[in-house]
Amino acid sequence: MTTEMILALGILILMIALIMSDKLPFGAPPLLACLLLVVTGLSTVQEAFAGFVNPSVIMIAGFMVVMAALQKTSLILKIQTSMVTLVNKGGYKSYALLIIVAMLGASLVGSGATGYYVLILSLVSTIPYSKKLPTSKLMMPLGFATNHPLIPINVALHFGITITVLETAGFTDKISMAKFSLMNLVMSLAFLAWCLISYRFLPDHPIADASEESKAMHETEAKMMPAWKEYSIIAAFAISVVGMMFMNQIGNAAFVIPGLAASFVLMIGGLDFKEVRDNMGAPVILMMAGVIGVADALANSGFTAMVGDSMAHALGSNVNPFIIILVFALLTSTSATFTGSNMGSVYIFAPIAIAAFISMGLNPTAAAAAVVVSGWNGGYMPIDGMPALIMGMGKYKLPDFWIFTVPMYFIRIIALCIGAVILFPM
Repeated sequence: MTTEMILALGILILMIALIMSDKLPFGAPPLLACLLLVVTGLSTVQEAFAGFVNPSVIMIAGFMVVMAALQKTSLILKIQTSMVTLVNKGGYKSYALLIIVAMLGASLVGSGATGYYVLILSLVSTIPYSKKLPTSKLMMPLGFATNHPLIPINVALHFGITITVLETAGFTDKISMAKFSLMNLVMSLAFLAWCLISYRFLPDHPIADASEESKAMHETEAKMMPAWKEYSIIAAFAISVVGMMFMNQIGNAAFVIPGLAASFVLMIGGLDFKEVRDNMGAPVILMMAGVIGVADALANSGFTAMVGDSMAHALGSNVNPFIIILVFALLTSTSATFTGSNMGSVYIFAPIAIAAFISMGLNPTAAAAAVVVSGWNGGYMPIDGMPALIMGMGKYKLPDFWIFTVPMYFIRIIALCIGAVILFPM
């Protein structure tokens, strides 16, 4: 290994360690890493901070604003009302419909939206125990359902990261967002199938009493905005999604359509300027933009290609590419599960997987897409974020938690990899 490789790897490890330790606010470690790249001479200022003018980052930053406005409309309230009605009916049919409603809600807000899963979990925690449909049978399926859109139109974040990691490796072929959405649909349907099967295995017990915060969230009425404003925001969301879906046909303009939609939302008063600024410069945007410079530096040092070539030679030409994708997806999702760093785990393993496929003369799109999405689909340990909340609020013992999450984990990852291989031939 050269000095440049060691320095670049050291900065990456430091960044991941800071993210894991929570010593700095989320989004700050990549900025520090970019500064260190310049100080050590690994990158120029323009190279280290190139992520902040990356087209995918600009696209997602604008879309974050549109999404924040959408969540202020009555659509989310309608989903909440539908869920309460179904719980009161009880039974297996209501259980299945509740999961579908939660997954439809995820279609609007996107995978893993913190506000949405907190809303769903808080809602479930306020529902009184009923033998017809125990809340302990709802907390895990509904919580994880918020990560699986049934109509995956809002995949901008993961799609943008996939494009970014491929471009970092020098692969510039166009990728279909429609196919990327279908890949996510394959995984969502597999998750839904597991939820329907697992109903009989889920524990039956009263969950912990609802906290005051949960009660307040459940009881607070959404501040209604005028109908014309809601329709305008929904139209802005639809235009943004269509623009991103037809990115290959529209060209560069597609990257700024969400930003124009965000400007429109600001002009009609859907959000104030502080809300626009906070969402456009959200920590996840700083994280995404910052890690691009680190990934570029690692690639430019030759480290990524070296590891990719080594893995390609070690695996040989007789290994099924599907197995390689599956291994990298398992590694990435497990790393994200134990470190709590989705983005960091993706930017460690995705470039290596891409380099390995390029070394074998294969199209790396399937590997990149599967590895990126897998970073948000671990969850079999209650260590961080949503899984920890689910276990705590659901009052589960660890064996009860694993009965649902371990099979769910493997089913999701395998379905994801199958979808990637089918939709992105190598």
